[in-house]
Amino acid sequence: MFLQIAIVILLAPFIQGVIKKTKARMQNRIGPSIWQPYYDVIKFMKKDAVLSHHSSWLSIVTPYIVFVSIVTAGLFIPTYTVNNDWNFIGDVILVVYLFGVARFFTALTALDAGGSFGGMGSSREMALSAIAEPALLLALFAVCLSSGTMKLSDLVVSLLHNGWDWFTPSYGLAFFAMLIVVIAETGRIPVDNPDTHLELTMVHEGMLLEYSGRYLGLMMWAAQIKQLLLLSLFIHLFFPWGIAASGDASQIILSFLLYVAKLVALSMLLAFIETMYAKIRLFKVPKLLGSSMILSLMAILLRVFE
Repeated sequence: MFLQIAIVILLAPFIQGVIKKTKARMQNRIGPSIWQPYYDVIKFMKKDAVLSHHSSWLSIVTPYIVFVSIVTAGLFIPTYTVNNDWNFIGDVILVVYLFGVARFFTALTALDAGGSFGGMGSSREMALSAIAEPALLLALFAVCLSSGTMKLSDLVVSLLHNGWDWFTPSYGLAFFAMLIVVIAETGRIPVDNPDTHLELTMVHEGMLLEYSGRYLGLMMWAAQIKQLLLLSLFIHLFFPWGIAASGDASQIILSFLLYVAKLVALSMLLAFIETMYAKIRLFKVPKLLGSSMILSLMAILLRVFE
């Protein structure tokens, strides 16, 4: 358990670095080093935080609440092995709620300092999350129907042994529905641009403008961990091959290497999507997330009547 948490925490900046480096190469730029996110987190954690005089205790405790909530969600999402004593029936819903707790406190604290950009970012985040969270749940339910369980470890084991039929319509619908949700929840193009600071386009970045120092480092680190967990969830729901189902050391090492390789491949896919597509207008994002919900509902109906 503690090894899995340590791997999730330490591996998250690496995946962020892979995405940035891949985007830069696709745009004919050298780009930052793959290890740059580590340098950024260390730099911010060494600095003192500067808070507005109008800020309350919320601005102080929120970075810790967000970080702990995201890390706690990492206890339930399988990474390189399915052997986890923390899993229980319905932990799929708990993971979504833990993400929701982090989002709620982030949006609430963006209003704490009274800044206009923070309020704009939080209002956009809450409006989009009202559609993104049901879309995520429906996409997960569509996959859960294939195994008849809502326990993540049992779900991955069932998919590992039985698998999806790639040629069934429900597989393709659930795949694209989950991919849209992953792009939206990680705040990537075409839904959001994590590299911009333009007030007219930013959503998640707008809520972090009042943070600095170690508080900003914790918020950035938590966002990277959430991104890693969503990618891990996507991988093990649709490409679970190679995950360790026993405690054999050689199998675990091989599973970990394959897990990292699949993460890197999916990260490159996200970078490719960001490079090939422009950011869509904010008012069109609900339509994109709504299409994810429709795809998930169609996958559920097809799975029921197959």
